Amino acid sequence: MKIALLQFASGSDKMENLAAIEPLVRDAAAQGATLIVLPEAASQAFGQGRLDTQAEELDGPFATGLKKLSDELRVTIVAGMFRPADTNTVDGKELNRVYNTALITGGGVHKGYDKIHTYDAFNYKESDTVRAGGELVTFVHDGVTVGVATCFDIRFPEQFQQLAQRGAKVVVVPTSWADGPGKVGQWHILTAARALDAGVFIAAADQARPDFEAKAGEPSGPTGAGHSVVVDPFGTRLAEAGYGPETLVVEIDPTDADEARKQLPLEAIRQHSAMR
Repeated sequence: MKIALLQFASGSDKMENLAAIEPLVRDAAAQGATLIVLPEAASQAFGQGRLDTQAEELDGPFATGLKKLSDELRVTIVAGMFRPADTNTVDGKELNRVYNTALITGGGVHKGYDKIHTYDAFNYKESDTVRAGGELVTFVHDGVTVGVATCFDIRFPEQFQQLAQRGAKVVVVPTSWADGPGKVGQWHILTAARALDAGVFIAAADQARPDFEAKAGEPSGPTGAGHSVVVDPFGTRLAEAGYGPETLVVEIDPTDADEARKQLPLEAIRQHSAMR
């Protein structure tokens, strides 16, 4: 299976972002990739206007634009977008919340995963404007079960273990990982740890770092730090991007997940320990 991670920095307008994404997807497909992963917030970057003003359901123009592209190229695309959710009152002000959704489209699939763990950390409260999802999501691509997680979910090992229990051999992770001191190092540790403790491939596509030439490593607010990565089930980074815009195309053997779980049968050990 060939996976492509498309690391780019989305802007404020979803249709302009769709236009920027199309040639990247076409190029990845031309290189043989059949599973193409874009970052979280690919439809509209965080920090560039209210998310509710461009939020759409899965039959909206951004989502259907990617569906048409995936159908034409016979690929599956996973991309971060936002859907309308509900209203929430914060400090006496009513806010329209959205779902932080990873769209999955292609191969007869057109559905979304709503990010379960909102980023309520480091003096930021994503749940003020984003409603958390509550359902794990998998899909089948080229006969392989693929799980989906988004950004902050990477800090919660049980989600990845549960996806593995449901048969996932690969977990795709659209991401907008904020830059800053130590953040790339944390990203390295967390992506490898989730691969190891679930026995899965991690294919995580991050937003590129804006102004990376001058500001790499400095706090970036809600935008990305780059370093999109594919990690195998043994914790080895097979490919990793830098800070700037980049496409990674990586061929994997999903049966490596079976071998990793055979050598390190953590789920069987967990079940045995729970019965004691």
